[in-house]
Amino acid sequence: MKRPDDAAPPGGDAAHLYGRLLAEPGLPPETLGWPPDRLATATAELRALGLLRPAAAGHTTVSVDTAVRQLLLDADGQIAALFDAVRRTRDTVEQLHGGYLPVQERHRADHLLELVRGPERIAALLEDTARGARTEALSLRPGQDPSGPALADKLARERIALAHGVAMRTVYPAAALRRPAVLAHLRELTAAGARIRVAHTLPLWLIAVDARLAVLPAPAASASETPASEVPAEAAAALVVREPAVVAMIRELFEYVWAGAWTPPELLSTARRPAEPADRHHEVLRLLAAGLTDAAIGRKLEISERTVRRLVAELIADLGAESRFQAGVHAARLGRL
Repeated sequence: MKRPDDAAPPGGDAAHLYGRLLAEPGLPPETLGWPPDRLATATAELRALGLLRPAAAGHTTVSVDTAVRQLLLDADGQIAALFDAVRRTRDTVEQLHGGYLPVQERHRADHLLELVRGPERIAALLEDTARGARTEALSLRPGQDPSGPALADKLARERIALAHGVAMRTVYPAAALRRPAVLAHLRELTAAGARIRVAHTLPLWLIAVDARLAVLPAPAASASETPASEVPAEAAAALVVREPAVVAMIRELFEYVWAGAWTPPELLSTARRPAEPADRHHEVLRLLAAGLTDAAIGRKLEISERTVRRLVAELIADLGAESRFQAGVHAARLGRL
């Protein structure tokens, strides 16, 4: 026959133990005859709630009012510490903006070309670039370190930019899709909102952010250094370009490569649909499906016929199609019409 203390109490083990200790101060809990794990769980819950404190003679109970007051005092202390941390952070931000940002901006204005060497410095540069992007990030990636840490670091950096609403477009070599780790990485990027295309060959590694900055690979400083062609561009030296005219030329080079690249079928199923159903590409696609000519689409959207042709070419490439008709079929299959 079970002892009364072995029965499942209506308020739970911890509540039952609390009631017994209130009724019999100084009662050793082990005299209840509970299994050790059951007793330890109930005791730990009472301690976490502040209703039981260790004492020289075992344990002492604490009233609910006292436990509540202590919790509120602890919360007040945490809130005060949080406000203090916020104040210190605000003061530090003001110091950075007031005292150091002008120094950085003068440095950048005086150094429209800057050479950065070493993996750690380049990693910091790429993270700063991702955090500083505001509208668009463009890149060509002829080489990609397929190791797990490298792909994870790159994904984390690019998610920073995507989280800020930055439009990200990247071109990879088609051969990169043969590596399962890289393909999985590109699927994650595509699902996060990046637009990925592939090309048979790429002229060089580059990154262009907005219209203000570009990063290019730099040659090794000496013959003793590892050639850049044998390692990912991120691990070699990098050249930071801030001269507007040069950045514009680099962006034009990217657009030229982008226009000749295509979205691989392996990424079509994970591509995120346009965030705004009325964006320009969607409108061109809708009017194209309706049978309008390029000239008619241009008049309808108040854009040039040349721009319409460019948008149609982008749509065909994005959808992995080979013709306007096939683009419409693919778009219907993906629910984009």
